[in-house]
Amino acid sequence: MPQKIHYVELIPAEFRKRIASAPIAYLPLGTLEWHGEHLPLGSDGLQSNGFLEHLAREVGGVVLPMLFMGPDRAKIVNGKELYGMDFICGEHESGQHEAQQLTGSAYYVSNETFHAIIEGILKQLGRAGFRIVVGHGHGPSTAFFRDNADQWREKFNLETFNCWDSKVGKDPLGIQTDHAAANETSLMMAIRPDLVQMDRLPTDPNKWPLAIAGQDPRQHASPKLGKKILTVQVERMTTILREALSQL
Repeated sequence: MPQKIHYVELIPAEFRKRIASAPIAYLPLGTLEWHGEHLPLGSDGLQSNGFLEHLAREVGGVVLPMLFMGPDRAKIVNGKELYGMDFICGEHESGQHEAQQLTGSAYYVSNETFHAIIEGILKQLGRAGFRIVVGHGHGPSTAFFRDNADQWREKFNLETFNCWDSKVGKDPLGIQTDHAAANETSLMMAIRPDLVQMDRLPTDPNKWPLAIAGQDPRQHASPKLGKKILTVQVERMTTILREALSQL
């Protein structure tokens, strides 16, 4: 029988056993957000959930349900409130796309609201017996989780980790280091290939796909790259988490 690793599936005896051996909670920081015409709207959570499942099976611990709300950049453009890739899509060097509300995006909350959500989760996880929480996924959510690690250690007696390394934004073998481009597309090809529809992207290589940031997925994405990313990062995070467990 495969390991039961999801919080929502565990009976109390199974829960007690898992956190006794590895008191780690894994929190997929998702969104419902445009990820190009070729990827599903839940790509952030699907990628982070898939990666964190690998970690839980390797290191131990429990995978939480994925969030779908998160913070992002926000501003008013032509009298309309836009978030994240809505207006960033108009800033690509190709200059081919205007800022616009992108189809399906429904995830934004302010930093203050997200802070309250995460603190509520962390308080409950500490109460349930966890000592380590790994949060990863949507870029702004992950950065927020990373940047508040020190205060949460003091407030909740929890060690918190994300899954970026020091080369975030530059590492082609990182976890979710672009937006719907070669990195995220490759991860989706490895984790949920049934949800990737590359034929929906423009066939003209000179036409940049709407609201994609990073290396062109039409040229650089592949299932092989996605699997390599998973292998490299599971090994890296396994070392980090086992060291953290040894310090508890």
